[in-house]
Amino acid sequence: MTKYGFLGIGIMGKAMVANLLQAGLDVTVWNRTASRCDSLIDMGASHADSPAAVIEKCDITFAMVSDPEAAEALCFGEHGVLAGMSAGKSYVDVSTVAPETSQKISAAIKEKGGMFLEAPVSGSKKPAEDGTLVFLCSGDEALYTLAKPALDIMGKKSYYFSETGQGAQMKLVINMVMGTMMTAFAEGLALGDKIGLKMEDVIDVLAQGAINNPMFQLKGPLMADGKFAPAFPLKHMQKDMRLALQLGDKHSQPMYTAAAANNSYIKARDNGSEDEDFSAVMKVI
Repeated sequence: MTKYGFLGIGIMGKAMVANLLQAGLDVTVWNRTASRCDSLIDMGASHADSPAAVIEKCDITFAMVSDPEAAEALCFGEHGVLAGMSAGKSYVDVSTVAPETSQKISAAIKEKGGMFLEAPVSGSKKPAEDGTLVFLCSGDEALYTLAKPALDIMGKKSYYFSETGQGAQMKLVINMVMGTMMTAFAEGLALGDKIGLKMEDVIDVLAQGAINNPMFQLKGPLMADGKFAPAFPLKHMQKDMRLALQLGDKHSQPMYTAAAANNSYIKARDNGSEDEDFSAVMKVI
């Protein structure tokens, strides 16, 4: 039986591991704050004291952390992923990072004889809980095949791209579009409210037309009620917008609306909404 590891038990990681455990898989977990693993241990997960210990124990280890800096620290730090890596071990990073970060980690893993797959996810808390995430994978195709059964438990679809870094690029493009859509949506709700239209009516009318989408219908009623419990924290959306803009700059692609949207997320982050849902950008709009 394949032994799985999972590093990073936050909003997303907790839900993803729960689905693996409910499917009967053998999972060992680690988190910097160990107490976050408690509910998963109660469900049957094992616990290890370091990322290296998880790698050494498991055949395939997944990781879900917040940003490129955290991904590199997890891999290259003391008792990190690289310290436990050897031939026959596999590492799947489902975090959203810069393409260069994935390429750097991939090279280090391969040098130790391991296999690497980047597989950033499209989806937030509820899709993670429901097992309907979308995985955007690139790297070692053999590992993609080996990891597919677990990916299919955690998500509804996975894509494979041939070059390491392309999974990260796809995720940044998708989140850039989502982040920009949210600011336009928030502006529409704010304008409607200012001129005397009920936000609920604006949301309902939007639902009848071509621009209706699940995000508007899920987030809209909560935004109208001023509820911003984090499904996807605003600080992570701003990070993704920043990385997408850097990618555009590198390839000489102007992104006027994304740059304007990013400024709203920066302002919202600096105004104290960084740990709220990314829809809290409405507060500064």
